[in-house]
Amino acid sequence: MESFGAIGAVLGCSAGIATAALVFAAYKLGLLYQLFHKTETKSPRHGGESVAEVLRAHGVKYLFTLVGGHISPILVACEKVGIRIVDTRHEATAVFAADAVARLSGTVGVAAVTAGPGLTNTVTAVKNAQMAESPLLLMGGAAGTMLQGRGALQDIDQMSLFKPLCKFCASIRTIREIVPTVRKALAIAQSGTPGPVFIEFPIDTLYPYHLVSKEFGVKNPPKGLMGKVVSWYLTNHLMNLFAGAWETRDVSPLPVDVPQATDDQVQKCIELVSRAKKPVILLGSQATLPPTPADDIRKTLEDLGIPCFLGGMSRGMLGKDSPIHIRQNRRDALKEADLVLLAGTVCDFRLSYGSVLSRRSKIIAINRDKTQLLKNSDMFWKPTMAIQGDAGSFLVRLSKGLKGHRCPEEWPQRLKAGDVTKENVNRAKADEKTDHHLNPLKVLHCVDELMAEDSIIVADGGDFVGSAAYIMRPRGPMRWLDPGAFGTLGVGGGFALGAKLCRPESEVWIVYGDGSLGYSVAEFDTFTRHKTPIIAVVGNDACWSQISREQVPILGSNVACGLAFTDYHIVADGYGGKGYLIGREDEDRLSDIIRHAQRETREGKATLLNVLIGKTNFREGSISV
Repeated sequence: MESFGAIGAVLGCSAGIATAALVFAAYKLGLLYQLFHKTETKSPRHGGESVAEVLRAHGVKYLFTLVGGHISPILVACEKVGIRIVDTRHEATAVFAADAVARLSGTVGVAAVTAGPGLTNTVTAVKNAQMAESPLLLMGGAAGTMLQGRGALQDIDQMSLFKPLCKFCASIRTIREIVPTVRKALAIAQSGTPGPVFIEFPIDTLYPYHLVSKEFGVKNPPKGLMGKVVSWYLTNHLMNLFAGAWETRDVSPLPVDVPQATDDQVQKCIELVSRAKKPVILLGSQATLPPTPADDIRKTLEDLGIPCFLGGMSRGMLGKDSPIHIRQNRRDALKEADLVLLAGTVCDFRLSYGSVLSRRSKIIAINRDKTQLLKNSDMFWKPTMAIQGDAGSFLVRLSKGLKGHRCPEEWPQRLKAGDVTKENVNRAKADEKTDHHLNPLKVLHCVDELMAEDSIIVADGGDFVGSAAYIMRPRGPMRWLDPGAFGTLGVGGGFALGAKLCRPESEVWIVYGDGSLGYSVAEFDTFTRHKTPIIAVVGNDACWSQISREQVPILGSNVACGLAFTDYHIVADGYGGKGYLIGREDEDRLSDIIRHAQRETREGKATLLNVLIGKTNFREGSISV
């Protein structure tokens, strides 16, 4: 009897396992879902409409793209709901433009590109957004769900490509997943340390049922048992793909998580700052992130009265001529400071990995990202207080806690005096004659003096742009755009496009090196077609000068560094813009030419100043690696 009982137990266990396996298979095949949710085979709706609904609910105004058949339903649906579709001449430009929109608008920038090479063309731009901590949604087409890995057109493993670059990656498998997945992706892009997210849309999740069934449905079912099984599987896959697709779903934004310093951490920092005699603030791009408005940060810094060095997107935070904004002699100031506040600033190559900080200084570091917060603290520097939190809101709380306390005025006054002395020396260099063509420093000073107060400056280049960073002064917060820590060339066209759309009333200047111009000069066609007139000033010295400056004296060769004095102004004309060639013979009327270009831009023409420049020793000793 015992043996019969054991056999029964085994059979019962086997039956349970078999039942569980069947239920799991039914779940995976969508059979259980289909029992309760209808497949509307007559509906003309498509997955692109679901994407558009979510984007509109999140306040997305622009979608940047280079068109491809895989993603056409997204573009058409977004246009129908009032989202402006802006198509570019390269996929990287589309992502750079979305990056700029994210930085300037405080929302998520959005780009959509086609499968395979369309997506691989965005890799550099997505990596740049990751390192610049820009919230960005990239949507990419893909081969149909049943054809992935089977040799379909432009079919590659896209998920593996983007997982190291993005905070979140998802591949849509059924249309009902679109709304919750896009909502989740947009929230993740903005939460914690902002960054890019990626969603892959197989082509059969975007087109209407009647087209998908025609392309992917069973046409001539094979005979025999196996043929019937295959036919049933494909039919079920199609039905599950569209099951419950058009049911009403919540498209509203999900909560965004922003890390904050604790009250105890803020109080300890208040005590440290109140005792400091020579404090310094290093403000990074993170300080410009939502939720704290840039104008509130500016007022906070002015209330504190602490001398500030501004980097990245925080350039311009204090306007053009603030007494507490220090631009020169940073290394000397950091060695003398008794307290340094790293507000979203990272101890990477830009701060000599932290080695420029004095071991005698109290150091308060605040950053949303723990890795960036403590970067190189195991070797070159040690934080007195390391806080994982939002830099902007921390500064506001710090100022409120200090209740009117201000830094001793003689300290910022002394640093500012050093600033003035150094800038006078630099200004004198602008008046020196170069062996050939125009002095690039004089050109930059002239542009700085003439550009409108509401101008946005886009920096895209090496040597010429490096000089511009010392000379050109953004007039206010959120008026300087550079690639960030990745040092990417080619951001100019996309950044300027996004900036002009966000701030159509502003003058948008691209400061190009002649090398970097080559990456996005074709976007003058985009500026013309989309009526986004910008001004580009190109420092044309027919050379990759930032590399050549080191390569020639160290290795004795200028190989691969030489370019030509190309007629870039004619290229701009060909794309519907207006180009100007400016050489030494135009030196006396340089200001007049710039003013004329500004008028052309106000009247709707994208303009390019092709300025032939000579060599100076202004940036001698600067490094490019």
